[in-house]
Amino acid sequence: MVSRTYKEFIYPNISKMNYQYSAQFAQEMDESDTLSHFRDRFLFPKVDGKDAIYFCGNSLGLQPKSAKDYIAKELTNWAEMGVDGHFHGEDAWFFAKQKSKPALAEIVGAYEHEVVAMNNLSVNLHLLMVSFYQPTNSRNKIIVEAGAFPSDQYMLETQVKFHGLNPEDVIIELTPRDGEHTLRTEDILAEIRKQGDSLALVNMAGLQYYTGQVFDMKAITAAAHEVGAYAGFDLAHAAGNAPLRLHDWDVDFATWCSYKYMNSGPGNVSGVFIHERFAERPDLNRFGGWWGHDQEQRFKMEKGFVPMHGADGWQLSNSDIIGLAVHQASLDIFKEAGMGDLRRKSEQLTAYLAYLIEEISGKSGVLEIITPKNPAERGCQLSLHIHRGGKAVFDEWYKQGVVGDWRNPNVIRLAPTPLYNSFLDVFRFAQILEQSLKKFA
Repeated sequence: MVSRTYKEFIYPNISKMNYQYSAQFAQEMDESDTLSHFRDRFLFPKVDGKDAIYFCGNSLGLQPKSAKDYIAKELTNWAEMGVDGHFHGEDAWFFAKQKSKPALAEIVGAYEHEVVAMNNLSVNLHLLMVSFYQPTNSRNKIIVEAGAFPSDQYMLETQVKFHGLNPEDVIIELTPRDGEHTLRTEDILAEIRKQGDSLALVNMAGLQYYTGQVFDMKAITAAAHEVGAYAGFDLAHAAGNAPLRLHDWDVDFATWCSYKYMNSGPGNVSGVFIHERFAERPDLNRFGGWWGHDQEQRFKMEKGFVPMHGADGWQLSNSDIIGLAVHQASLDIFKEAGMGDLRRKSEQLTAYLAYLIEEISGKSGVLEIITPKNPAERGCQLSLHIHRGGKAVFDEWYKQGVVGDWRNPNVIRLAPTPLYNSFLDVFRFAQILEQSLKKFA
């Protein structure tokens, strides 16, 4: 169930923090950090034999040390029980997806029957479009942010074509105002109202992968519903990172991956949220599968698809037990840490990074933070627009041990992640930044 309020995710004095560019300050912050011990629960890659300053959780989270034990347990169950592992033992595979629901519900702000771990992200986007994009001659438009992640663009393009429509006529891409890097909420809402009865769906990112902007999902959803459209979000960069209250915000559907901020391994299982208003809607279009069929009737092996209650009714196939085991290793850490405390640390950590970048780069003209300054409008990621030096700046930082993420044409993304990054990590990066500016300024 939903167990936290949105207020608990807002760090109250973030703007009043007296940050300092000093190792002593960073060490004192780490010493007072109640989450600092979680750093030792993860494995850090090395650059030139030294632990990396790993700011790339927005692409792939670090491996929990416990992942091997969780996998080994399932391998033992398989070895000792064979097919009986589906129904016997402490963690019978038939019920494997139930174990992840409490943590997933907490992370995205939902009830447990509204979430399920299944498939991969792009697969889930397509499956959800089957249910939530049913265009008519008069209502067929889709709103998305310009520059959405390519997989989202390809998904929308091909879904529209599947319905015999022209993407250029149907898909409306929202661009920032001239001279700005991010979208204004009022402009998003104005476009929704402008499209009115022609709008079928708003399908945006929750957190824009390139700029790091968190969209006002509550306001966007409300505006979409006002004109009779659905609202769904790709939370690949938001889940496990930004505050989410999907149920309370009345979001229709969402999906996310588990390998970024949820540290569940490359390409691992996705998850979906489907609001409980659709829990008992067997009439809603969907692609059926054996694992989404009524659990009590499943082994009768009869015709006639009867979906399970809630999000479970969108499942297709048997669970990936090994993948879910790794996923659970990370989710158990999230449950222990708590999303409220993680958010509070995240706001401090990212604000410290922003402070040091602005303090050091000053008027050098080499880089510019394009992610919103308001903590409520960003997660832990900062996107840096590189004005001089291009990818050579990124390569220089990597030589010094900084693992970030380069995105064409000229953005470096850095994501100090609260579960395993420290204030000293941020300070060490600042020293590298200061040295590199002498080369590229």
